Order: sequence, then structure tokens, then C-alpha cells
Amino acid sequence: MEALFIFIAKSSGLLLLFFCAYYFLLRKETFFNSNRWFLLAGLITSVVLPFLVYTKVVWINAATISNINYSELSPLNTENNSFEVNWNLVFIAVYIVGFIGFLIKFGIDFYSLNSILKGKKIQQQADFKFIDVKENIAPFSYFDYIVYNSSMYTESELESILEHEKVHSDQNHTVDVLISRVFCMLFWFNPIMWFYKKAIVQNLEFIADKEAAQKISDKKAYQYTLLKITTHESCLAITNHFYQSLIKKRIVMLNKNQSKKSNSWKYYVVVPALAAFVLLFQIEVIAKEKRETTTAVSKKEIKSVDVYKIKKTTTDQDLKVIAEKLKLNHNVDFTIAELKRNSQNELIAIKLHAKIGTEQEQEYEVLGDKGIKDCGIIIVTDENGSKKISLVTDDNKVGDAKTTDKANKIEIVKVQNSKTNTDVNINSNTSTKADCNVNTLTSTVVSTNVNGKTNTNTNITVTNNNGQQTIKINSDPLYIVDGVVIGRLSSDENKSLDDLNIKSMNVFKGPEAIARYGDEGINGVIIIETKK
Repeated sequence: MEALFIFIAKSSGLLLLFFCAYYFLLRKETFFNSNRWFLLAGLITSVVLPFLVYTKVVWINAATISNINYSELSPLNTENNSFEVNWNLVFIAVYIVGFIGFLIKFGIDFYSLNSILKGKKIQQQADFKFIDVKENIAPFSYFDYIVYNSSMYTESELESILEHEKVHSDQNHTVDVLISRVFCMLFWFNPIMWFYKKAIVQNLEFIADKEAAQKISDKKAYQYTLLKITTHESCLAITNHFYQSLIKKRIVMLNKNQSKKSNSWKYYVVVPALAAFVLLFQIEVIAKEKRETTTAVSKKEIKSVDVYKIKKTTTDQDLKVIAEKLKLNHNVDFTIAELKRNSQNELIAIKLHAKIGTEQEQEYEVLGDKGIKDCGIIIVTDENGSKKISLVTDDNKVGDAKTTDKANKIEIVKVQNSKTNTDVNINSNTSTKADCNVNTLTSTVVSTNVNGKTNTNTNITVTNNNGQQTIKINSDPLYIVDGVVIGRLSSDENKSLDDLNIKSMNVFKGPEAIARYGDEGINGVIIIETKK
């Protein structure tokens, strides 16, 4: 119900805006055809614009519960037998009664019109259907029908009347009248709408008077005809009829000099007003709470990072030395099996297994007929002395158990570019600080390995003066914005980050992300700092 009242208030405000612009600025101008479309545009805008709402997402910190003095809260009265009036139902009932009343009046007008047209002799001329009646009614037109009583007028007067009604019929003025009538039924409670309808009908008469007077040689005779018709009865409200009560205004506008084209600026007065309306009332701000992760995320300082790299040219003795160093320096049980070499003595198959204690264990296996890609093991030691092991390949993908390089890959790309002066730090192997284009969180790679396991990666593409570089991190990275942990975002929530005014961005992945942020960084960490 509240939404209905808000819509009525907005629609009435827009109607008032267009009506005031017409009444105070355009009513006395001779831009009659332009005024017609201006008034119709006001009706359409008053109905459509309140439904066009722009949604803006604003991230806020988690709300804290303030101290509440429960003694000040009033007790719930469970035994309230007093009768309460539901005003919402009262307003709806009154509106429906009024609407039905005007709808009945609208139906009666159509019935009366049909009674006049039914059974009458129709004389077809070009696109017009002329009906000469005997009733004492004012001449009127309804679409291509033109109704008049020829016995009441002289030949010259009848000529003026028919030229006038032809303009109404030829320009489909009946449509304007019906539209304004429908709006009056829907908004019968709004007095502005009735004044608006009157302005529409009056402007249509100005148009018909101007066009008809140009086709008639005796302009004065046309004006006398207007005065003569005032003595006759009025006609149906849903038709364009020759007689109007505002004859004086019609004669004044008929004799008025053509307005200067420079006065057309008055039509654009409503544009800033409409823009203000949208900015004030049509922007819906949705506050989303920054989600804190349930597991505490603590930054850990890295004490050392040791890399032991294995290439296709690594000898058996080199592998033995790597295993001894890992055991001696880090107490890592490192075994190498299933070694195969080709005729050039290059490694083409290898199986690596690394283990610290009983909790951390990594295994990597590659088979093929060509030299293996560079791989190896990284040992990250933090300030507390705890160690993290990770087996990596040359593309920096952390190896999972039984992972092979025979994965089938399906790439789904959705690119959104934002050009900005942004510092982007890609850790742990690359660091870039420059004015650059950042395509952030836009490429997703779904990898299916031989065991049927599906892994999803997210690409961040950085383009600077030195070229383009793509950094891959696992799906669902951890987001930290201005020091506040946002958590892992859905695809819809992810789009809201595009509105951030980014100053710098740090991307941590692999063992460094795990070393800094623990298990929460297993899928990578993106740290964003916005411009204040």
C-alpha cells in the first residue's frame, strides 16, 4: 500500500511539473503541434518514470548492537479489544467506487455516441464520413466521422465548420481526447489531471482553428461562426466538437502573431527538473553488509621462501641433492619415482611426493613423450617457524593430489575493462606498479582432470606499457577492501566491486597467500585499497 501512495505522489508531481511548464511558459505560444506532443509526453512520463529505478549498492561495515535499556520498552498489549479502522481498505474502497462511477459515465458517453451514429446515412468523401443529423447538437468529429446539422448553418458557415472538423479527423485528435479521458478515470482523485485534460482539449482546438483558418479566405467569417455556435448545446465529452466554452481564447490565439523560434527553449526547462527528480527519488541505495569470515584471518609475516626447481635437464644427482637439502633444512620427506628420460637425456616422466609430518602432503605426477615442464617445490617459513609446502608447475598452479597436465580445459570469458590510474601488485612472483588498464575478475577457467575433479580458476589481466600479463588464481578468492574482510563473493556481488574507485590492488596466490592468511587464503587473496 505504501508503494501505491509513493507512486501516486511521484506521478502527481510529474503531472504538476509538465502542467506548470505548459501553463506558465507555453500556453501563450503558437507552437500548437509541439504543445500537443509535450502534453502527451507529460502523461506518459508521469506513469513510466516512477517505475524506472536505478539501484546502487553501498558496502557498509557490520552493524554493532548498541546497549538497549529494556526497561524503557513498552510492554506488548495482548488484550486490545478496541476497534481500529483499516484506513488502507477505506482508501482502496473509495478509489474503486470513484473509478467505477467514472467508468460508467464513460460507457454512457459511448452508448450515446453510438445512438447518434446508428442508422444514419453516411456520405463518404475521401477519408471522411459525413453524417447530416436533425438533432440540435454542436458539430463534432469522432475519428473519421464528422457529424453536423446542415439546416442550422449557412453555406459559408458550414464550410468553416467542416474544415475545422477535418483537421481534427485527419490528425487523429480523438486519440488524444480518449487518452486524457482514460487518465482522468484512473486519477479521478487528482485535480491536476482534470486541468491537464482541459489543456489538452483546448490546445487541439487551437490546432484545428489555425489549420482551418489557413484554408478559408474570409478569416472574420470563421470567427463569427465560432460565436454563433456558442448558442447551441454541447456535445459528447469523448468527441472533438466545434463548440468550446473558451471561444474568446480561441479567437485571441487565432489572431496572434507566430511565436519566434527562439522561444522553443521553453520546452527544455523540464529536462533539469526531470534529472533532479531522478537523482532525488529514483536512485535506490541498497546497503550490503561487509561479511566477516567466521575463521579469524591474520596476516603472517614471511620469514623465508625456499624454492627447489626441477627442469627437464636436471640430473639424477641434482635430484638427490634436492631431497637431502629438503630433509636437512626443512625436515621434508621428499621422494622421486618413476623417472623416465628420452634419447637426449631429458626428463619425460616423473612422480614427486613431499611430506611434512602427518598433515601436509603433496604429490605431483607428469607423463609424456617430451621433456617435462619446469616444476618443483616451495617451502614457505613464517615468523613463528611453521612451514607450508607447495608443489608448483611453470604456470604457478598449485598441484593437487594426482594432478596431471592432461587436463581438459573449458574457458568462459567475460571481460569488463576499467581504465584507471591504479597500482596493481601481483604477488608472489610478479610486481607491477604503473598506470594501467585492469581487467579484474573477468576470466574463469574450468579445468577437469583425469580423475573427473573440476577446478575453477579466476584470471586477472593487467595491461601496462610493457604489455599484457594474466595472473591466475583459484576460484572464490578472499576479498579484503580497505582492511575489511569482505569474504568470498557471488557473481552478482562481484559486479558491485566495479563501482569502487580503486587506488591499488594486491593479488596473493599460492603458498604466499596461504602463508599470510592461513587456510582462508588457499584460493588466493585480493586486497583492494580505494581512493578516499
